[in-house]
Amino acid sequence: MIGKKVPSVTFRTRVRDESIGGPNPFRWEDKASADYFSGKRVVLFSLPGAFTPTCSTYQLPDFEKLHGEFQQQGIDAIYCISVNDAFVMNAWGKSQNLENVKLIPDGSGEFTRKMGMLVAKDNLGFGMRSWRYAAVINNGRIEKWFEEEGFSDNCDSDPYGVSSPQNILEALKADDVAEAA
Repeated sequence: MIGKKVPSVTFRTRVRDESIGGPNPFRWEDKASADYFSGKRVVLFSLPGAFTPTCSTYQLPDFEKLHGEFQQQGIDAIYCISVNDAFVMNAWGKSQNLENVKLIPDGSGEFTRKMGMLVAKDNLGFGMRSWRYAAVINNGRIEKWFEEEGFSDNCDSDPYGVSSPQNILEALKADDVAEAA
């Protein structure tokens, strides 16, 4: 995966637009991969689903809390992608009180499939979802890759650790130490 360019896809997002008014002031906005990844060094992490226990209790909140430390390591943005639609991702972001991490809806799973990370989670009633992974992406190219063990359809466990923000920060800090030596 290292050196691979991220797939070029169009994401269907919903953005707040006060000019619309009413109880649902949002409009559709297409975003391309380039909008998220070109000219930036970012952390992208992917997870099986919004509102799920590990994702909502540890992974997303910890990335949010550690945002400043990632910035100190030269990270411009942190993105969370999931095979969920824009409505679900927006509701999840609101429920998590996000200010720093940006959520990317991969409703059709196209980006996830092209990354080679789409798995069946029928055993949980989810259908096709993303395997849990993270990457440091520099100007659209994968610089570092963090994939949880056991990649498979209908996996009976949900490994979490390799793609944790703490592990990624440790790897980024180790690179700084190595470069300084």
